[in-house]
Amino acid sequence: MGGDHGPHVTVPAALEFQARMADVELVLVGVRDAIEAELRAQRAAADARLRVHPASEIVAMDEPPAQALRYKKDSSMRVAINLVKSGEAHACVSAGNTGALMAISRFVLKTIAGIDRPAIATVLPNMSGAYTYVLDLGANVDCTPEQLMQFGIMGAMLVAAVEHRERPSVGLLNIGVEDIKGNETVKRAAELLRSSGLNFYGNVEGDDIYRGTTDVVVCDGFVGNALLKASEGVMHMIIGFMRAEFRRTPWNMFSALLATPVLNALRARMDPAKYNGASLLGLRGIVIKSHGSADKRAFSHALERALDEVRNDVPSRIAQRMAELAPKVAVVAP
Repeated sequence: MGGDHGPHVTVPAALEFQARMADVELVLVGVRDAIEAELRAQRAAADARLRVHPASEIVAMDEPPAQALRYKKDSSMRVAINLVKSGEAHACVSAGNTGALMAISRFVLKTIAGIDRPAIATVLPNMSGAYTYVLDLGANVDCTPEQLMQFGIMGAMLVAAVEHRERPSVGLLNIGVEDIKGNETVKRAAELLRSSGLNFYGNVEGDDIYRGTTDVVVCDGFVGNALLKASEGVMHMIIGFMRAEFRRTPWNMFSALLATPVLNALRARMDPAKYNGASLLGLRGIVIKSHGSADKRAFSHALERALDEVRNDVPSRIAQRMAELAPKVAVVAP
């Protein structure tokens, strides 16, 4: 029910996704009348693989997370996450209020043993033709060194699971690559990451994310969110500049026509819809946050991300790694 478009996007996306994934069952959680009206508009109906689970309340996009958690116990978001906890669903995908989704998920599902706080992780394209996984992107503004180390573990286990890489590399976002750079929190986090058993590359800078220097980049949520929004802004600016220049003169317009195949390939490579779906890592269950403005295709990508994490059992991998690391943390802790 959440996001900028509600069932007008989520229901068609679910139908399209399920048509491609024959072994997947979907549960549409929300106000029954609104969902069934959208199903009729799409000339579809609930069946054995697609059912509607009613919820009487909706969390508004600007609603305070504490209010949603405390007073809306029958919201579509709360009911969906309860289905994950009970085992009726393997994952929850929502385009709704990010803060509320995180608060409710953490309250209902709890965190994995050894994880202090969940983190939001997503992928960004890089120049190597692959993806860089970045976390945290806004769930935790202030982080301790131990929490940054936990983010590294969670990110590495996510990449190992969905990308099938045995020892993904982990970088720590800093203002320089030298060990002496950064504040005390980042310096201490680097020490913990070096002793964690991960394939720790060391400090990385912002441009390393797009170079593909490491598979995973770790930072606190304040920096990560600013990085993400700045990246989105730069992408829109570049696209805007290109459009303006190609329309400036008749010759430029002709050049744009000749360059159409290249421009289409570039657009497909940088399409934000392909990267939609951020993972709420560290929970005892799988929760994926779709961008609120996602269209049908973008929301379908978020569903695919959830399916990848289910099939590769990401929470169990994180839990296993944290259990293996527990004795080491006890030794190196100050």
